[in-house]
Amino acid sequence: MTNKAVEVVAYDTKWIEIFEAEAEHIQQILRDNCIAIHHIGSTSIPGLAAKPIIDMIPVVRNIVAVDNATIAMERIGYIAKGEHGMLFRRFFQKDGFNIHVFEAGNPVIARHLQFRDWLRAHHKDRDAYAALKKELAEKYSDDLLSYCFAKETFIASIDKKTGFKGLHIVKALTPKEWEVVAYLREQCTSNQSLPAINANTTDNSKYLHFILYQGFQIIGYANIELNTESQATILLLVIDTPYRNQSNGEAFLKQCEHWLKQQNIKTVQVQALAESEYFYQTYGYVPITEKLRLEKIL
Repeated sequence: MTNKAVEVVAYDTKWIEIFEAEAEHIQQILRDNCIAIHHIGSTSIPGLAAKPIIDMIPVVRNIVAVDNATIAMERIGYIAKGEHGMLFRRFFQKDGFNIHVFEAGNPVIARHLQFRDWLRAHHKDRDAYAALKKELAEKYSDDLLSYCFAKETFIASIDKKTGFKGLHIVKALTPKEWEVVAYLREQCTSNQSLPAINANTTDNSKYLHFILYQGFQIIGYANIELNTESQATILLLVIDTPYRNQSNGEAFLKQCEHWLKQQNIKTVQVQALAESEYFYQTYGYVPITEKLRLEKIL
């Protein structure tokens, strides 16, 4: 996401037609891999003021196979931005369009659709969102990042109303996310040395900071180091105390492993605390020479 001017305009009925026309082009490029394409975001909600940008979710059978469509997407003007901060997504962008590609079954799809459908059905919330967007567009007219961050509380309130509780992982970005990162690291590092959080570790692609959400609530954090093209180390993987013993740690670990495997990582080592050694061994990690260090072949 780049910092640029924020423009919020009145709802335009033509947005539906624009979506349908562009969705046809996307379907032709993704072919049989594409199961469905959903219009999401503010332009998909009749009567809602919005930035004049069409957001859509193509749902595919295989997210990795989407990479084979990059050249074709570039031919029709899109810039491929990879996951763009959200694990298991492929993001493409050009003037007037944001394309968020997800694999079938990804909980983020349901989140977007439930948010859209709630505002379509509840006009009081829709109008409150419109008023907020206009206010923030004036306040942050040249700062898209701050505009987006300032909408988080409202969006979370709608997620709560829809009952969305799906698990999904993002790379830490927002001020709120970094606050939780600092809190969880502080709780778990008394006997463990971790790389400090600074420009060298947040802007360096070697160090990954993953946030686990359950619905709108941050419940976990993982710090992963990419050592080589084929080997990574989980420096820390932690679930916040109220959400432990609910299989969230298992789900988080498996999703991290799945993502690493997609990056062609072959072996994962763990820098474990004594109290977490049994957890990792349960999921296939075996001790190696160094004390409290375990390894798993993916």
